[in-house]
Amino acid sequence: MIDDRTAGVSPAGEWAAPGDGSPGGLARDWAALAGASPAALALGAELIARWSEPHRRYHTRAHLAAVLTAIDRLTSPAGELGGEPSGGPAEEPRGGPAEGPGGGPAEGPGGEPGGGPAGEMGGGSAGGLGGVMGAAGDPVVVRLAAWFHDAIYDGRAGWDEERSAHLALARLPGCGVPAGRVTEVARLVRLTAAHDTLGPGDRNGAVLCDADLAVLASPGYGDYTRAIRQEYAHVPDADFAAGRSAVLRRLLATPSLYRTSRARGLWEERARANMTQELARLRALAAAQPARDEPPQQLS
Repeated sequence: MIDDRTAGVSPAGEWAAPGDGSPGGLARDWAALAGASPAALALGAELIARWSEPHRRYHTRAHLAAVLTAIDRLTSPAGELGGEPSGGPAEEPRGGPAEGPGGGPAEGPGGEPGGGPAGEMGGGSAGGLGGVMGAAGDPVVVRLAAWFHDAIYDGRAGWDEERSAHLALARLPGCGVPAGRVTEVARLVRLTAAHDTLGPGDRNGAVLCDADLAVLASPGYGDYTRAIRQEYAHVPDADFAAGRSAVLRRLLATPSLYRTSRARGLWEERARANMTQELARLRALAAAQPARDEPPQQLS
């Protein structure tokens, strides 16, 4: 079944490191989600290869694993919207047995919610998808979107997400994913270009965006910012500081960084502190640079 383990955050709300995003672990995770058909396995291999590209420094397999872990946390029964943090330990490592949502072998995400073994959203054991419907409207779609959300990454904000959405539109039908789900995956991928554009009641979008931004609360935030800087090594310091500062100010200006109550309770305070400290450092860097007339490059 799809991994609904509660790893990711400790009872005290502390960050717990996700799996390392090894190719083997991710391959098992993909097979549990999309099935073991030749088309699905080929797509999984393609996606893992994309996430393994050598030019990536932050948007790597480890980032993908972290987002998937955060989705697990937010869609677990204890992590439903409005739920309180729970202290359950990890039930199994990422990439466990490839089972379908009802407990049998995974056959792929085809079928609408409540449909066949590959795409059913209800039924199964209490720990399966039937117990997590309060968080995301369709957790299968959210997990598929996580796999695609940075599948194409060249450091071009907005353009990367659009190309990744088109990749999902082109590849998922060949794996038997219904048209409605494919369209929703593409929509969710596009949402990650600007996390502050979610509409009210968008449960799928809230879970994906919260999971994607969970790193903002990490005690390894400094490593994250350094990796981001490495991905934009071609951008001069002054331009990077201006562009990154604009992103941080935009996010900090929102009433809440996170849309699900569980994510807000676990990560909001620490994330805002991390981002505020980074913004102060960037302002100091910008103040030390000569003035420029050109607008800053948009960064993600």
